[in-house]
Amino acid sequence: MVKVAVIGAGKMGISHISILGAHPDVDLVGICDTSKMVTDFLQKYSKIDCYSDYKKMISETRPDAVFVAVPTKFHYAMIRDILTEGIHVFGEKPLCLSPEEGKELVALAEKKKLINQVGYHNKFIGTFREVKRLLNEQAIGEVYHFTAEAYGPVVTMKKKATWRSDPKEGGGCLLDYASHVIDLVNDTLSPVQKVRSSLLKSIYSDNVEDSVYSLLELKNGLSGVLQVNWSDDTYRKMSTSITIQGTKGKIISDANELKVFFREEPNQEGYEKGWNVKNITDFQENVDFYLRGEEYSAQIDYFIDAVQGKVPNSINNFQSAWLTDNAISLIRANAN
Repeated sequence: MVKVAVIGAGKMGISHISILGAHPDVDLVGICDTSKMVTDFLQKYSKIDCYSDYKKMISETRPDAVFVAVPTKFHYAMIRDILTEGIHVFGEKPLCLSPEEGKELVALAEKKKLINQVGYHNKFIGTFREVKRLLNEQAIGEVYHFTAEAYGPVVTMKKKATWRSDPKEGGGCLLDYASHVIDLVNDTLSPVQKVRSSLLKSIYSDNVEDSVYSLLELKNGLSGVLQVNWSDDTYRKMSTSITIQGTKGKIISDANELKVFFREEPNQEGYEKGWNVKNITDFQENVDFYLRGEEYSAQIDYFIDAVQGKVPNSINNFQSAWLTDNAISLIRANAN
């Protein structure tokens, strides 16, 4: 059994707690949150010890791994403390507010030889994994352009200030929303190396951007467009998609559906010349506990397996998350 503690019992924290609590190889030993109302409730209706001080929780419960699900401004200090104690870490995205902070955590995790992962769940979605496989096999020939997008109804009117409206806390569309899309581009195509042009546009917010538009150049020389808007109420929830154009075809994919066009008869089992439409059910692997989507359980299953030495620590590790932090920094610098 892997002893696990969780810091932060907000939206993502509660999701992690639910999945971890049902995991057959996990002993959930502690939960930390600054809200006494939350911890009192959890203490009353569960057998899990609750704390308001994460250092005290770690000292008393001695977990093998800790999940950090708090606003981004706290990531660097908390994760550094946890790694220093020799404890494996799963952190929510993005890794840090700056690539300099993230780079330090990458080095510390490597020095301590600790398992490290960041919650970019798109890598565990079957359609996006299939996109990566097709590209690795050059199924659509030489790729010459991409468009990566995300839209959703996070900020659709003037609202009272929260951490999402404070850039010093990790608020804003770029850090909170676009990071998912950037990470998908980094993993599926190639890491962002340069930013040719960027626009960070506020729609309803006063202190942060609500939309991101950027022309990116990747390490492999490919260029493409990033378009993200968290103030689009024509969407019920976040919708992420990627369109990739190649000399032999085209790929259009989101989390639910994959469409692939081949100009010639492809050397791919299950595909044919012309348009092919496949659904997430064609690719998604089953998980023991379903909550919000298989990908949320799948990422946690992978982390626990990595802690147990069953799989390599190669998906969503701190190094890959740092690449996303670095791209975010490049976009912001260009826009400024």
